[in-house]
Amino acid sequence: MLQPARTKFRKVQRGRMKGKAARGNTVAFGDYGLMALEPAWITANQIESARVTLNRVVRKTGKVWIRIFPDRPFTKKPAETRMGSGKGAPEGFVAVVKPGRIIFEINGVDLVTAKKAFALTSAKLPIDCKLVAKDGVESA
Repeated sequence: MLQPARTKFRKVQRGRMKGKAARGNTVAFGDYGLMALEPAWITANQIESARVTLNRVVRKTGKVWIRIFPDRPFTKKPAETRMGSGKGAPEGFVAVVKPGRIIFEINGVDLVTAKKAFALTSAKLPIDCKLVAKDGVESA
């Protein structure tokens, strides 16, 4: 599972996912990318599940880049706990994803394989996604 080696603070405030992604919104490394169309918190487990699915389709012919990292701790209070008594204990890590953010990129595969790979991968994620191509490559 992905998680930071250390964090500055154990707990962080929730914040907002307002607006579109200002960074990481273009295909930089591969030929095709999976772009988020909705804002969400994507957990480390969801990223790992999507990565395994993507690697199964791409096999040894292509290369995969993960463009998001779960660096934000989220907390959860125990079940059947009354209101108050402070913030819950850290439960895991999430990546904050805004619309337009490229989540995964692949290289070394054709368009048909890329479509199949990203269709299976986006089913593992809690948001709607679409396939985008790098400039100069036939569009999806």
